[in-house]
Amino acid sequence: MAELPPSDATPIPVVVEIPRGSRNKYEIDHETGEIWLDRRLFSATVYPADYGYIDHTLGEDGDPLDALVILEEPTFPGCRIRARPVGVFWMEDDAGPDAKIICVPHGDPRWDHVQDIDQLPDHLTDEIEHFFEVYKQLEPGKFANTRGFEGRDKARAEIVESQARAQGTEYA
Repeated sequence: MAELPPSDATPIPVVVEIPRGSRNKYEIDHETGEIWLDRRLFSATVYPADYGYIDHTLGEDGDPLDALVILEEPTFPGCRIRARPVGVFWMEDDAGPDAKIICVPHGDPRWDHVQDIDQLPDHLTDEIEHFFEVYKQLEPGKFANTRGFEGRDKARAEIVESQARAQGTEYA
């Protein structure tokens, strides 16, 4: 199992499912590795960052821990990114608590100065929060409640907890 690195200098692996700017919600089948179009978002909003999950974790919703990676250009489903967590966005949806780890790309000089969530532009965090407030509004039977951001230390603690939760499961 991949363990959380001992320092912020070591990246964590994020697997992209949905590139920034997309309304398509892709899911990677964890047994086969196939990428499936799960659905197109019911609203006109688009993902504000590359969205995926952290390998070898299990979130409270029963899926690998979600992550967003702030990049200059979108990548593609299945792309693996060496990322550095800088914060966590807390929310809850119809599947239960659903933390989102906010990351920047490891070793990218455009983002090296960002060490914690409060160093991201306010407008960017506003866009992320707005997206998760509205992206399920038009889907029957779905809801999302947001609870705001916390910094790098809380993000790292959530990653450690999700790694422990994954032990003994198919996600380990």
